[in-house]
Amino acid sequence: MTNLSQHICPVCGSDHFEIFFEMLEVPVFCNVLWPEQKAAQNCQKGDIKLAFCPSCGFIGNATFEPSLLDYTQAYENSLDFSPRFQNYSQSLAKRLIENHDLNNKNIIEIGCGKGEFLVLLCELGNNQGIGFDPTYVPLPEHQKVKDKITFIQDYYSDKYADYASDFLCCRHTLEHIPQPTILLENLRQAIGNRSNTAIFFEVPNGLDTFRDLAIWDIIYEHCCYFAPVSLSYAFASTGFRVQQTSDEFRGQFLCLEAVPGESTKEMSEQQIGDLQQLTADIQTFSQRFTSKVETWQSKLEYINHKDQRTVVWGAGSKGVTFLNLLKNKNQIDFIVDLNPRKQGMYVAGTGQRIVPPDFLQEYQPELILIMNPVYEQEIRQMTADMGLDAEFVCV
Repeated sequence: MTNLSQHICPVCGSDHFEIFFEMLEVPVFCNVLWPEQKAAQNCQKGDIKLAFCPSCGFIGNATFEPSLLDYTQAYENSLDFSPRFQNYSQSLAKRLIENHDLNNKNIIEIGCGKGEFLVLLCELGNNQGIGFDPTYVPLPEHQKVKDKITFIQDYYSDKYADYASDFLCCRHTLEHIPQPTILLENLRQAIGNRSNTAIFFEVPNGLDTFRDLAIWDIIYEHCCYFAPVSLSYAFASTGFRVQQTSDEFRGQFLCLEAVPGESTKEMSEQQIGDLQQLTADIQTFSQRFTSKVETWQSKLEYINHKDQRTVVWGAGSKGVTFLNLLKNKNQIDFIVDLNPRKQGMYVAGTGQRIVPPDFLQEYQPELILIMNPVYEQEIRQMTADMGLDAEFVCV
């Protein structure tokens, strides 16, 4: 059992880590897809009971069971098939290279996924890289960088402390770790007195989820949720000097840059104010969540009544959560995704088949539900190029 299960905040150690929201019997993996529909529908389920810490602002699943999750090469959450996301990754890589003088340097990426971002950093800055991720799959296009990058199909841990780097990045991984400060403490110890080593972390923005109601981002895989105040606290308390936090990708991502420093648990007046506002958001979240789900239940009932041929666009976490929360209220058979590694597979829990965009030329949907508004213009352009005449609704 982890500290999460004992209702102790794993970031600051407070025992005022109280449950404020529940989602029961949800797929434990949104990003593991299934080649058969029945297997998808019978996938492993788990309970989400989110607890909030009013002392540091951390949010986590108090009933999270790490034993239910096994991250393997079957895990597929790459967003890099979207031109919109590719542009974001390119601009982020260029910014980090410029801000941290990442030219002819050594870079480590923790949770590198299929390696796309590490390849970018190494190619654009002529850097050497090491990527850690048990889900990594060797890709043909990585042959051209095999002399620059080493991929290790394993979780990063203290056993790799001797792997030194000039820059360390970690994107969309910290939220999967039930004891995030253990990873940060290990990193700080590994860096030691190399004070010039910079780090960059990117996580889903908790304010987008709990303040702006991006509720489809609540998934079992994410046992941790961070707002700027809690993310900064986690790093400062484990011996990092936070240089800046920023929200990116239209507020959906939260980024942090830091360097080694002294451990501190003090908060600024601004952070205390942010924590108070977050506490207020959490107090009303459950009611606002229920209201949004009921609104979409009504909308889908209306769509069904009109007998509109409807598809969902986006078979990532948002699409999977949306379909599972509303599974008794709709008759959606297909979900569209650009990622060819997802196409032909089935959604965990509800079992919709994942199809490529060109499937829509035959299917001719009347309504397309867009799971992420960031991609709306991209989707509109693609469907226009295919000659489709459909209504679009951002979920």
